[in-house]
Order: sequence, then structure tokens, then C-alpha cells
Amino acid sequence: MALPKAGGDGLSAWSSRSGDEKADYNAKKKRKAAEIHQALNSDPTDVAALRRMAISEVWPKLLNVNINDLPPPPEKSLREDSKDFQQVLLDVRRSLRRFPPDMPSEQREGLQEELIDIILYVLERNPQLHYYQGYHDIVVTFLLVMGERLATSLVEKLSTHHLRDFMDPTMDNTKHILNYLMPIIDQVNPELHDFMQSAEVGTIFALSWLITWFGHVLSDFRHVVRLYDFFLACHPLMPIYFAAVIVLYREQEVLDCECDMASVHHLLSQIPQDLPYETLISRAGDLFVQFPPSELAREVAQQQAERTAASTFKDFELASAQQRPDMVLRQRFRGFLQPEDRTKNILTKPRTNRFVKLAVMGLTVALGAAALAVVKSALEWAPKFQLQLFP
Repeated sequence: MALPKAGGDGLSAWSSRSGDEKADYNAKKKRKAAEIHQALNSDPTDVAALRRMAISEVWPKLLNVNINDLPPPPEKSLREDSKDFQQVLLDVRRSLRRFPPDMPSEQREGLQEELIDIILYVLERNPQLHYYQGYHDIVVTFLLVMGERLATSLVEKLSTHHLRDFMDPTMDNTKHILNYLMPIIDQVNPELHDFMQSAEVGTIFALSWLITWFGHVLSDFRHVVRLYDFFLACHPLMPIYFAAVIVLYREQEVLDCECDMASVHHLLSQIPQDLPYETLISRAGDLFVQFPPSELAREVAQQQAERTAASTFKDFELASAQQRPDMVLRQRFRGFLQPEDRTKNILTKPRTNRFVKLAVMGLTVALGAAALAVVKSALEWAPKFQLQLFP
């Protein structure tokens, strides 16, 4: 925790604090320093503890959440009035694989109860949001890393921004985001794109990747948390770019498949667990800069009647309140399996200043989320584009 900087509002705010507030601040600072010292001096170094402490500082900053002004724990009465309770309960009961395998059943059951309460709390406070299957996979990541109260605030902010499109009454915006996948692949590897188009595989294989931020499909929680670092620090469409680089990385496997929907879909829906994640993260960042959403889907964006979370990245506080939920996301899957329309004709040349942006993105990926939290570069450049420990 950094001390207030001299000069400006920081020093004034520090000077205006009461003696008790200063004492509490100093106590927390000493406690945090002791925890860091203990982790560094353990043999071997407790990297997991250091990472958890870093995340506890960075994620709230990336989502602009005040950790000193958290909501009270959700009330159990929410369960009686929520129309989503039964569906949430069923999904959470099936979430055993998202918890440590050696976790005592009593502790796990307690966390599952907290998971239900967080989800219902966010939905009750934001009636424009609609629950979907897979949402709990994201929430459980925050719960395991941050604890119930802080996770509640972070999930609410995330749900009204990055996840906003998935929580609409219809699946239109989710389908729209999936439609970015093939143009990205086409720009990088036309042969692979044409093969997938001939196989009529569509993009449904990437649906669970996208709506759970890969939390549902990756078995190593370290990889999940690393991706969450990346996605939180970047544009809301970054997960679809990461999905594209996974497909591109597996080019030869895909081309060796029988050119039919069933074969290609089966292959792509199974994500290898030994992917070179840092390399893929860097590549996704590069592709975002080279082929930003506005260049890939200008025509599609113009056809959209309403602005979505993907086009309103400049302010985390802005969230649509015009939509009303009417059915769970899984009920909207009917008729979703269909070939993607070829979108090559909507592609345009990268912007002339893409090399400047490429340098910025390269620095962003190299430094990681912690550096972003300090320099706040994510919030400086991102608006210009418009727009879990255990499985």
C-alpha cells in the first residue's frame, strides 16, 4: 500500500484524517509489510501468497472499486424473492470442480453458499442484468481470490461493464462478439479461416470460453487468474482475441482434421491444458492493436441499434439500464448453431498509427496488471478504441 504523495489532494486528504484513521492505516501498512516479508523469506519463497496480495491490490484498482467502502454481506432473504434462485442453486451445486480437491467439504459448502448470495445480490441490485449459465464460473474466481465482500463489489462492477453484453435479455450481443472471431483468424491465416468456413464449424465452440473468461475450461487456476489479470486490464473484447490466438496456435491440428463440422468442433472445444499462455497473451495484445474491433467490424457496429459494453469502455460507471431480463441465457441457445457469414468484406486496413498502439500494448502485456494499476495506462488508451486458485 503506497503512502500518499506529497502535494495536491493526496497530502490534503492525509492531513485531514483523524488520529484513529491514521493509526488504522499505519497498522494495515505494517501488517501488509510483515506478510510480504514473511512470504519473501519463506523457503521456498511463497509466490502464491505474494500473488494473492498483489491481486488484492490490483483488481480493485482496475475496476475502480473502493476497498474501504464495501457493501454489507448479502442477506439470505434474497433467496426467497429471486426468480433466479433455483437456477443459480443448480449451477452452484455442479461447481465442485472449481474448488480445491483437498478442501474440506464443510469449507467448500460454505463458499458455495457465499457464491449463491453474491450472484443474487448483484442481480437484485441491477434488475437490467440477466443471469446466464457460466456466470457462476466467473464469480467463483473472484470469491476464491478476494473473499465474499470484496468479490461482491468487484463482480457487480464487472457485470455492469465487461460482462454486460452477456447479461442482456437476448443473445444478440453475445453472438455479435463471437462474430469477431472469424475475421481475426482471416486476417492472420486465410487458409485456416477458409478451412473452418468450409467445415461450417461456426463459433459455438468458443461460447463457454467467452462467457466464463475461460474459467470453466481451464483446469489450472494459476492460468485462469493470469488471464483475469489480462482481461481486467484490457478492452472488454480481449477474450475473443485470446480465443482467436488459441485457434491460430492449433492451426496444424485443425487442418489435419476431417473438414466437417463435427470433427472440427470436437477438436476446438477441447482446450489443451499446456498452452504457452504468456506467448498467447502477448500475441492477443498484438492482434488487438493491429486489428482493433472498429476496423474489423465497422459495418456490423453500424448496424447495431444500441450501444453495448464493448462500445462504451471509456467509463466504467456507465451501464445500460434500458434492458429488462425475461429468460435465462441457456434458453436462448435454440437456433444458435448456424454457419457464420463470411465477414472478410467488412475488414479495413489497420490505422496508420497502429505501430504506436502496438508499442503501448506490448508494454502493457510485459508489465502486467500490477504496473497498469500504478500508471493507469489501461484507462488512458482504452477509451480511444471506443467501445480461479482452483478449477
